[in-house]
Amino acid sequence: APGFSFHGDKNAGFDLLYHNMKHGQIATKELAEFVRERAAIEETYSKSMSKMAKMASNGSPLGTFAPMWDVFRVSSDKLALCHLELMRKMNDLIRDINKYGDEQVKVHRKTKEEQVATLESVQAVQVQNGHLQKSREGYHSKCIELDRLRKEGAPQKELEKAELKSKKAAELFAVCIEKYNRVGGDFEQKMSESAQKFQDIEEAHLRQIKQLIKGYSHSIEDTHVQVGQVHEEFKQNVENIGIDNLIQRFAEQKGTGKDRPALVGFEEYMTASVPEGSKKSRGKAFRIPGLGKRDKEPDST
Repeated sequence: APGFSFHGDKNAGFDLLYHNMKHGQIATKELAEFVRERAAIEETYSKSMSKMAKMASNGSPLGTFAPMWDVFRVSSDKLALCHLELMRKMNDLIRDINKYGDEQVKVHRKTKEEQVATLESVQAVQVQNGHLQKSREGYHSKCIELDRLRKEGAPQKELEKAELKSKKAAELFAVCIEKYNRVGGDFEQKMSESAQKFQDIEEAHLRQIKQLIKGYSHSIEDTHVQVGQVHEEFKQNVENIGIDNLIQRFAEQKGTGKDRPALVGFEEYMTASVPEGSKKSRGKAFRIPGLGKRDKEPDST
């Protein structure tokens, strides 16, 4: 893959690629937790706005300001719905993230199975590298020993023996180099294929994560637009309810009528009725129908 070097610890290079793929699973889980926290915040906000709407609905019905409480109630209810809807969108997004996380685990498990040959190649090159280092050290030590004997003027037989050991060490070193290069070539081919595979997985992972984040961003953006509309509506409703209108509505609800009361005239004081027996009543006598003079039959002549 671009930017990847095969120099240094080959096993470390493979582990880096493999564990970076595993870090993708961690990132997916952490993203889901982040969105879940945002959903909880939106739910709390929605409940708080509903509480404010209830507070507005319980506002005093007295006075000229009373109709304004309806404006606050409606606006608070709508804001509560906006944030409740965003909470639902966040929960939907969490389900999408978790679904992707499950698919991600399957892809990583399959990839791990496919990389067995590369892992074996890594282990083989490590073994050969150990042999190579050991044979190099053996060869160098034999060469140093031979140089020392030559400088000290050692007997010819001892020099020949040291030369033979140096030659065998050189041959062993050459064989190890050949094996290492052969195994190393196989390693580089397999590692290149694996690195490209890992890179493809990471690119697909980042594309999917960015797509999920895009959905997160759009949901918040839509809610902000809705909240802006609610605030604009609130502002217009406040403007539309004029002071004269508030006073007029109060007068219509609490007024006792539009007609002026009649003028009050002087009323003469009337003496209270005298109790019976104290004096004759000047009032009209009580008459039973049929017993009056006018009601008697005329005398027959």
